Amino acid sequence: MTDRPIRRALISVSDKRGLEAFARFLSARGVEILSTGGSAEALRKAGIAVTEVSAHTGFPEIMDGRVKTLHPKIHGGLLSRRDLPAHVEAQKMHGIPDIDLLVSNLYPFEATVAAGKPWADCVENIDIGGPALIRAAAKNHDFVTVVVDPGDYQAVTDEMTARNGATTLETRRRLARAAYARTAAYDAAIARWMAREAGETFPPRIAFAGTRSQTLRYGENPHQEAAVYLTGEQRPGIALGKQLQGKELSYNNFNDADAAFALAAEFDPKQGAAIAIIKHANPCGVAVAGDLATAYAGALACDPVSAFGGIIAANRVLDGAVAEEIARIFSEVIIAPGFSKEALAVLGAKKNLRLVETGAMPSQGANGLSVRSIAGALLVQTEDTAVTTEAELKVVTRRTPTKAEIEDMLFAFTVAKHAKSNAIVYVRDRATVGIGAGQMSRVDSSRIAAWKAAEAAKAAGDRQSWAKDAVVASDAFFPFADGLLAAAEAGATAVIQPGGSMRDDEVIEAANARGLAMVFTGKRHFRH
Repeated sequence: MTDRPIRRALISVSDKRGLEAFARFLSARGVEILSTGGSAEALRKAGIAVTEVSAHTGFPEIMDGRVKTLHPKIHGGLLSRRDLPAHVEAQKMHGIPDIDLLVSNLYPFEATVAAGKPWADCVENIDIGGPALIRAAAKNHDFVTVVVDPGDYQAVTDEMTARNGATTLETRRRLARAAYARTAAYDAAIARWMAREAGETFPPRIAFAGTRSQTLRYGENPHQEAAVYLTGEQRPGIALGKQLQGKELSYNNFNDADAAFALAAEFDPKQGAAIAIIKHANPCGVAVAGDLATAYAGALACDPVSAFGGIIAANRVLDGAVAEEIARIFSEVIIAPGFSKEALAVLGAKKNLRLVETGAMPSQGANGLSVRSIAGALLVQTEDTAVTTEAELKVVTRRTPTKAEIEDMLFAFTVAKHAKSNAIVYVRDRATVGIGAGQMSRVDSSRIAAWKAAEAAKAAGDRQSWAKDAVVASDAFFPFADGLLAAAEAGATAVIQPGGSMRDDEVIEAANARGLAMVFTGKRHFRH
């Protein structure tokens, strides 16, 4: 018989959602309720009979409540194995009754940190007794039911009703798994916070935790499984955004929309309206203009073929004018800080189109951690938040770039930061006109970008490639002059690149020989 009846419960919670109804159900079934502090007060106010833990243990709460449940009469009642005579005898000898149900959630440490509270407040919200209770009850799940999430009250209520006040081993094991996951995530949050406060980016041990927000239909491919986990970081984006309409987001939608929004966020909405169109995590068109409709036209013109079925990100509230243009072709997702009523009316006709509202743009320079798994390990690095300014540019050619070229070069270098390496980006008038990315050789990326610029011009009815009189950005140095020569042959007038190659002199000479202006940034932006 694996069913275990619940006769005595200990309730100690910070999150009191649903507590009154659950406790009233337990009391109505004759379950004795032990409780502490605020939980006991809330239950008494609701007219539910409750015994204070201090009365149960014969020992008062001390040290401002820091010590209340850390007592043998509590932990013995949770940890005793009812099938071992020695355990049962010890209980009789020391007057330790069984505790069959623990209802506990933890001090709101994560919320305290997220609210920006001072160090002392955060430390005071590190729960000690709660995790100890939860771990004890979860370990002894053969006999004890542990509930750490108010969302599980109904399942326990239903099972106790159906099984004459008892729970099944299957349920207790499920709840125990949830309990250990909660304490692990809690400890991880504390460790990460303390490391950050100490300025320690990579401590000797690092823990990552997340709360599942949804299970996805499948992963990158239909034979793979996938889910989304929230880390607690309050950063506007696809994970925390509100989906206003459309089909369920897929794994690839999440990945691509995150890439698109990160790129759109590079551009200050006060300085211009930005549109980024992403396909398979690579930009296929990016532009900044005075309004979103103009920016969208510029971004779409770069590669209208690849933009079909793409992800669109905006750095401003999406208005009706740009919505009318977007609606002309098929897109998978539009992500923006908001949508006007006019935009929603236009896009609402496309029922499968996913609209995600983030409420805001992420703050610039927020340096989080990027994590990638490899066999047996995690690769962890700080995010690439580096921004290149005009003051940092080093002119290395005889010709100095014009003001307009510098503006376009900085734009192009920003886009290259978000394209897969090797990345080459052509830009004219703050709009991409050709992008080559993800190639094994830089010269191939350069040729592809030039070809894309020619195709974009052809699609627009222009006889001359849009690479003509454009600037070109490279995410890393040119190892040989051939990549630069491909840009020169396509008609580019200025080049921005990190520099640092053993053959920089050769590349500079090639630029000089063709009258190009070239600047070095000293920063590389590989994105694998």
